[in-house]
Amino acid sequence: MITLTRKLKKDGGPGSSSSAESSKRVSVRDKLLVKEVQEMEQTLPSTCRVKFEDPHQLHDFQLTVTPDEGYWAGGRFRFHIYVTEDYNMAPPSVKCLTKLWHPNISEHGDICLSLLRQNSIDGMGWAPTRKLKDVIWGLNSLFTDLLNFDDPLNIEAAELYLKDKEAFQNRVREYVTQYAKR
Repeated sequence: MITLTRKLKKDGGPGSSSSAESSKRVSVRDKLLVKEVQEMEQTLPSTCRVKFEDPHQLHDFQLTVTPDEGYWAGGRFRFHIYVTEDYNMAPPSVKCLTKLWHPNISEHGDICLSLLRQNSIDGMGWAPTRKLKDVIWGLNSLFTDLLNFDDPLNIEAAELYLKDKEAFQNRVREYVTQYAKR
């Protein structure tokens, strides 16, 4: 498989000395992303795929998570990830594009994941030492071991889980079948 970094070098993208734009100033974000995207590609969980609509725009891409275990197994969940200019001092912006029933993801795509918070009470929020691969692994883990029913974004989903796990599972399956089937 050709990695994105090799493709960029071949195409004369960011980080390529043959780029017609090499005389323009490259942002800190873009310099970091060239390295981080390569590292991210090498460490992707088997249940994740990354797609760059434009290989020259490393700051704007989609992630697809296809859990193979847990409540959401068999579903395909797409996320839009946008890395802002103030990266790595601020976390990327992430939105779930697939409607789902989840305690930590709203039906509108908002995500409750501490490492995506600029300031987090638990100390687990974004820090300049974090990388894109941490975001990918965190999003992937929301479908397995990072479920948080105590501090939910979708309160109704969390309450249903605590009250009736079978009804919760049925609702999850309905959403997977209707919106996220592979």
